[in-house]
Amino acid sequence: QVQLVESGGGLVQPGGSLRLSCAASGSGFSFDGMGWYRQAPGKERELVATISSGGASNYADSVKGRFTISRDNAKNTVSLQMNSLKPEDTAVYYCNTVARRVGSSTWYNYWGQGTQVTVSS
Repeated sequence: QVQLVESGGGLVQPGGSLRLSCAASGSGFSFDGMGWYRQAPGKERELVATISSGGASNYADSVKGRFTISRDNAKNTVSLQMNSLKPEDTAVYYCNTVARRVGSSTWYNYWGQGTQVTVSS
């Protein structure tokens, strides 16, 4: 089975920075796209940033220029560097990956448990 373990959330003042990390594990699995989503109270979960296994990245317009996603394919980790944080960035952030069992052609979506990011003075 695939497990995603997130770390790095917390409380930060507006204008501050945080770095989220996520480690994916799963014996016999191959990981393709990885990314971060977030869900604020009363709102739907939304894409923050994704990165392909080849390193191509995609960002929500609201975080472009402030957040940077990166990954280490050898370690199956994905990170999100968040700078110039705003109160509207407050949400639970979820790590996501698309993975398949080696030898299978079926890809599945997997989610982490979420980590709280609060931007407040």
